[in-house]
Amino acid sequence: MTQRSESETPAELRLERLRGAGVTPTMQRLAILECLEETRDHPTADLVYERVRKVHPTIARATVFNTLDALTKAGAILRLTIDPAAARYDADLDPHVHFRCRVCGQLIDFHNQPSRRLKSVDGHRVETIRTYAYGVCSDCLRNETGQQNDNDASPTSKNGSKRRSARDKNTSLQKKAKPSSASYSASRREVD
Repeated sequence: MTQRSESETPAELRLERLRGAGVTPTMQRLAILECLEETRDHPTADLVYERVRKVHPTIARATVFNTLDALTKAGAILRLTIDPAAARYDADLDPHVHFRCRVCGQLIDFHNQPSRRLKSVDGHRVETIRTYAYGVCSDCLRNETGQQNDNDASPTSKNGSKRRSARDKNTSLQKKAKPSSASYSASRREVD
């Protein structure tokens, strides 16, 4: 393994990362990896395409989807199947837990969890461990508490309009986030 110089630029580190995964660096692959490294929101393939297209307007949608698939297979990025609506992608390869809020759908990384670096279990080689946690994020809990304090126990607010329950919000989010056939098939290819 080569030693990293502290003077290496992010672009040089991306080149090294792709080469280390056995992937030939191309302008498109580097742009897609850069997009993923610069965000923590675990974008879908469609979001990656939209973001990369702003910088590289001629990039094809199929190129982005195929590159995400190639980078996932090479182990350079992670494909997350925590969201039932679409596969999401993460450039952070350090062991961590992904948390999905059932109310707003936000994905959050938890890095301070105990290390899960198993090498083998009962004679089986462990290559990756993925942990998905589901619940209600702190923002939604604060909003829920604030609504309960602002309103009495009835489902109608002070102005007479009906309040939406967490289940109603989640249902409407799921209806809005219909998977594209490419995202759906991509998420079906890798089962955690």
